[in-house]
Amino acid sequence: MISLAFPWILAALPLPLLVRRFAPPAPPRAGRALRLPFLHEIRGLHIGAAMGLARWHQGAGWLAWALLVLAAAQPQWLGEPVRLPLAGRDLMLAVDVSGSMEQDDYRLEGRPVTRLAVVKAVAGRFIERRTGDRLGLILFGSRAYLQTPLTYDRTTVRAMLDEAVIGLAGRETAIGDAIAVAIKRLKEQPQDNRVLILLTDGANTAGNIAPVDAARVAAQANVRIYTIGIGGGPVGVRTPFGMLKQQGIDLDPATLQAIADATGGRYFQATDTAQLAQVYAELDRLEPSVRDTRSFRPMHALFMWPTTLALLISVGLVLSTLLTRRGRVAGSAGVRRDAV
Repeated sequence: MISLAFPWILAALPLPLLVRRFAPPAPPRAGRALRLPFLHEIRGLHIGAAMGLARWHQGAGWLAWALLVLAAAQPQWLGEPVRLPLAGRDLMLAVDVSGSMEQDDYRLEGRPVTRLAVVKAVAGRFIERRTGDRLGLILFGSRAYLQTPLTYDRTTVRAMLDEAVIGLAGRETAIGDAIAVAIKRLKEQPQDNRVLILLTDGANTAGNIAPVDAARVAAQANVRIYTIGIGGGPVGVRTPFGMLKQQGIDLDPATLQAIADATGGRYFQATDTAQLAQVYAELDRLEPSVRDTRSFRPMHALFMWPTTLALLISVGLVLSTLLTRRGRVAGSAGVRRDAV
């Protein structure tokens, strides 16, 4: 549908008529008129063509004026209404890439995989479902690094997660530093939308700030933290005598629980792939991605078309006037030669 942004500008269309009607006439030129005894001969030859050209100039001028007024009214094409989701959350993911994440004590599609591999698979599907959210990614080991700032580009966030490798940020685990980086990125966002999902398989062994102290700062900044502990269950250990099962002892569930409690979040533990998938499904329920929708109509401006057409008409008028004047000069010179 075509509409005008400023339809009241069309009231300027009769403005040239008003100027012509009420403006004072131009003063006569000084000096005496030139009298030609053979004027009737020239008039008979050129009067018809001159009158036709004058009508064409007047019509083209009116058309150019109307097009300029139409362009000033800003015509635009409005498409069909589209309902867009409003983001419900600014959500940071903090993923542990320390050395312990290379243990292959999880199974994915029937085969053993490392902890990081299963996190990539399950968290990747979680990222794809967060339509309308702004997501960010933090990778941490001995240090914590912002891998992707908050963005609506979920494809990039998942790609950066898929490219993460063990030891990229060091072999130890700096949980407190990861929380601090997330607070820095989330504190400028709306208070009810600041969410951090922190996933680790170990206890805090590095960093400049203790995890519980970082959690207290997060609570003051209204950042909710959901902690996910992986590992900690029976793990496989290869020995010369075959595969033995032993209880994982690297996880620190008490600290992860304290972090979640201090910030109003929850602690989850996933000892296998199915449980990890259930954790992310529960996070979808606790932190819904869409809070509201807004109607939007795509708009395409059309003012350049009447503007361009008016410009072409104006150029045509200028060229026509120059050619007419040149013809008159040539005709006058011929008349003078004939008179002589």
